[in-house]
Amino acid sequence: MAMRIIIAGGGTGGHLFPGIAIAQECISKYPDTSILFTGTGNSFEKITLAKAGFNHKTITVEGIKGRTIAKQLISAFKIPKGIFDSFKILKAFKPNLVFGVGSYSSGPVILMAWLLGIKIALHEQNILPGITNRMLSYFADRIYVSFEKTKKLAHPEKVFVSGNPLRKEITDIAENNITDYGLSKKAFTVLILGGSQGAHSINIAIIDALSNIKNKEGFLFVHQTGSSDTETVAKAYAQHKISCDVKPFFDDMATKYSQADLIICRAGATTVAEITVIGRGAIFVPYPFAANDHQTQNAKALCDAGAAKMITEKDLTGKILAEKIEYFSENKQELSKMASLAKTFGKPDAAAVIINDCYKMFNI
Repeated sequence: MAMRIIIAGGGTGGHLFPGIAIAQECISKYPDTSILFTGTGNSFEKITLAKAGFNHKTITVEGIKGRTIAKQLISAFKIPKGIFDSFKILKAFKPNLVFGVGSYSSGPVILMAWLLGIKIALHEQNILPGITNRMLSYFADRIYVSFEKTKKLAHPEKVFVSGNPLRKEITDIAENNITDYGLSKKAFTVLILGGSQGAHSINIAIIDALSNIKNKEGFLFVHQTGSSDTETVAKAYAQHKISCDVKPFFDDMATKYSQADLIICRAGATTVAEITVIGRGAIFVPYPFAANDHQTQNAKALCDAGAAKMITEKDLTGKILAEKIEYFSENKQELSKMASLAKTFGKPDAAAVIINDCYKMFNI
């Protein structure tokens, strides 16, 4: 049967990339599948989905949590329009399944799908479920989660531990990729990520760290800055005469991961999943304002097993980062052990597991 699937949600890479991975896997196994993404239509969504080759429809919706009362009221008044937009999309596309990948933009589509009697699946990337998925879990037929410890969802009999689905370019390079942790390279490569939007506090700490690094010619920094800090960060590397590759956003993340010896990054669920599948040593700096502090919990799952290190935002300084970077560049066996432990957490077949279960679960 040629399946028709709507993937609802997105907004950031942490929600959108798992949706793309599910879509890629489904089309790989069942080429006649029709896929449509729905979301807010921000520029990141549009550009990323266009590059991936998927169609996208926009609904009217805004977030409520963490906003002023005035903005919450404005968002609330837009909910009926978002539900009506969802109704028109669902009636026109006629999906067999609506798959929610998180964020507030999935809410109206999932709710309308339930009202129309369409099968619903959700995916929760983080160890602590977000408020949208907690609410939508009551309407879902199946809930896929990334972590064994994810328990705060309604109806545990619906929960299936699948892992976090990753884009094909990541899983492909993970299959055969190994690293020598700088042993055969002139430079020890440090990959710095702040998520799809960048992380200003990490950027500032790295700038400060550069003056504390002694053997500057021994390093290559590959730094994704986000759109705001690119020029400032690039100037800092040039001032200290340190080799670098600095961009607002990297499109070739699989290659960047494969070249890295050490990764410094936030602890969003997709970043954590990518690091564990490829197998790299990482220093996590969780975003402290993430809902329910879920990034700290994501990182802690690995740190407790010796598979990563963590620096909290309040403890983040250039001096501490420089010490960690130099330590791991000089203790590659310990870095290798940490990376190997990280890989035991990886679930490279998560997308395939989800698609297989969907077809079995929904008898299609």
